[in-house]
Amino acid sequence: MRKRERENPCGVCGHYHKYEEGEVCGVCGHRMPDLSDKTSITVSAFPSAIVPEFLYLGSYDNASRSELLKTQGISRVLNTVPACQNLYKNSFTYHYLQDDKILQFEDANQFLEQCERDKARVLVHCMSGKNRSPAIVIAYLMKSRGWRLAQCYQWVKERRPSVELSEAYYRQLQEYEEKIFGSAGSGNPTLPAFPPVVAAPSFSFGFPRVNDSIPIPAFNHVGTTSIFSRPALDIPPLEFTFGASQARNDISGSTFGASPPNSNTSDISMDSS
Repeated sequence: MRKRERENPCGVCGHYHKYEEGEVCGVCGHRMPDLSDKTSITVSAFPSAIVPEFLYLGSYDNASRSELLKTQGISRVLNTVPACQNLYKNSFTYHYLQDDKILQFEDANQFLEQCERDKARVLVHCMSGKNRSPAIVIAYLMKSRGWRLAQCYQWVKERRPSVELSEAYYRQLQEYEEKIFGSAGSGNPTLPAFPPVVAAPSFSFGFPRVNDSIPIPAFNHVGTTSIFSRPALDIPPLEFTFGASQARNDISGSTFGASPPNSNTSDISMDSS
């Protein structure tokens, strides 16, 4: 890497990578957002308040906006990704988890419990604020509030709709629920069993799958009229005559197509000339 590049670290993550050129940071994975992500970043400049005036959930982008965090009164930060750099050690009290794969619920809960006792506002963040940090927040709600996993998930999901828990972290939360309550909860009927997010629709190419409870689309119902089908005609083809010279009666008995009587008796027939 050239000397000029070493002297200009990324303004967000603090590491050295070509942010403007779209290069992904090799340390923390920070990158320039896609066009589809810019709107969501603008909307989510502030972290989500999970417990008002105490517990906030966000992304690394939220954690990099020190002035916005200060306006919300946040003074402590729980970093759940070891590779993410703690940017403002002189302004915030940081605590970070040291394991990448296994979520350290007890370590995180001890720090969050101390924050709550001190009445300090704390931000829990990961890289995107969708998977790792929400799992930590859900675990803390189970431990501190005595709520089951389904209730905690619903609470967090309503306050941060972008939450998308992975299968691995969801299973760790189920194991932690059994550790706290002695058994896994029955779940909330309004939530899917797994994954606990609204999944993208699967493509089955029109063929039903086994145990598929998805209702049949309306266009597969029997009796639906196709736009290419010819409507049935009640009138026999022989009754159609050109020139409307033949009278025809409909079901009501009225006559259509019949020539009206000629009141002028002095008309001369064309054949007589």
